[in-house]
Parts: sequence; C-alpha cells; structure tokens
Amino acid sequence: MVDLLLQNSLDMVNGARVPVAAGAFRPGHVFGNRLLTGTVAAIFGDRLRDMLSGYRVMSRRFIKSFPALASGFETETELTVHALELRLPIAEVQTPYRERMQGSQSKLHTFRDGWRILRTIFLLVKEERPLQFFSGVAAALVIASLALGWPLVGEFLRTGLVPRFPTAILATGLMILGFMSFVTGLTLDTVTVGRREMKRLYYLSLQGPTFRERRRGVVMADQTWR
Repeated sequence: MVDLLLQNSLDMVNGARVPVAAGAFRPGHVFGNRLLTGTVAAIFGDRLRDMLSGYRVMSRRFIKSFPALASGFETETELTVHALELRLPIAEVQTPYRERMQGSQSKLHTFRDGWRILRTIFLLVKEERPLQFFSGVAAALVIASLALGWPLVGEFLRTGLVPRFPTAILATGLMILGFMSFVTGLTLDTVTVGRREMKRLYYLSLQGPTFRERRRGVVMADQTWR
C-alpha cells in the first residue's frame, strides 16, 4: 500500500477488507457496511467499496488538509468524504480479513456506532451538499402543504368558502417554508462551492512526495516487508 501510494503520487490508499474466514465479520456488519458505503457512494461518488475500513495509507498533504472532527469510528467516513469532495488521487487494494484473535474484543458497538456513522453522513450531506439537502426538505414541505391545502382549494372553488381556516393557514405556512428552504439551499451551495475551492487550493499548495521521498519510502517499505 505504501509502495502504491508513493509510486503513483497518491494521497490515500484504502484497504478493502475481503473475508477469508466465516467468522471474520460479526453478524450484520456486512449489511451495515454495504448500506453505509452505498449511501456515501450514491451521494459523493463511487470510488471505494469499503468505506469503513481503518486500514489506510495517507500522504502528508492529505493529513495537513484534513479537518479531523470525529472522535470515534465515524472518522473513516470523514476521511472518505474529504477525499471524494476534493477529488484527490486515491486507490483501493483488497486485503484479507480474518477472524479476531482469541481473547481480544472489538471496540465497535454495532448499533451505537452505526447510528453515529449514519448521523455523520447526514451532517456531511448538509454541509457538503446543501442544495440537495434543503431541496429535499423543501420538497417534503411542499408535498405536505399540497396534501393539506388541495382539498380546501377544491372546496373554495365549489362553494366560495374556506371550511377549515387553521388548516389553510398551516398549508400556506408550509408552502412558504418550502420556498425558504430551497432558497437557503441555493445560498449555502454557493458558499460551499467557494469553501471547497479554498480547501482545494490549500491542499494544492502543500508539497507532494518528491522523488527522494518516494525512493526512500519504497526502500523503507521493502525493508519492512522483508
């Protein structure tokens, strides 16, 4: 992995875990990993098949440009989204994944950490894809407004009366909130694009591996392997 990163001037190499034993993954973890990885791939880009892998190699400029905010297992999600959003050169290799050694215990709590990862994805979508996020909120509000207000409009067209005035006020308020949410998404999307470009410019200002560093890294990797 180190050799691949240095030879190709990459910023991250991810180890996609391939189980080679029946008990390598705990029950439900395969489905959860596919669900969360698929969610991130659908929103930010399909470049990794094992987003939750902690087996990674990263360059110095990747680390210097990465705003580490997570304090638990959701850090893999932040690493992945950071690489996808800045369109960094990354790669993935398959790595064998075996059963845990006897007497050792995993620090991963299936439901608690799964919920934290899902919450992180939700927050990253809001921060990095505000137009899509707030457009979804706007669509939900507009649909609710139409569901409440359409019968009232039909009744008004037939009789000229509004039988449920509070419902009409609620429907109108939901429609206004829907348009406000859409406008908020447009505004924040402009801000996010500028912030993303600033992050990328800072990343590009950092020096990548020089030829000497690449050569030294390959030699060190070869010696470590031997």
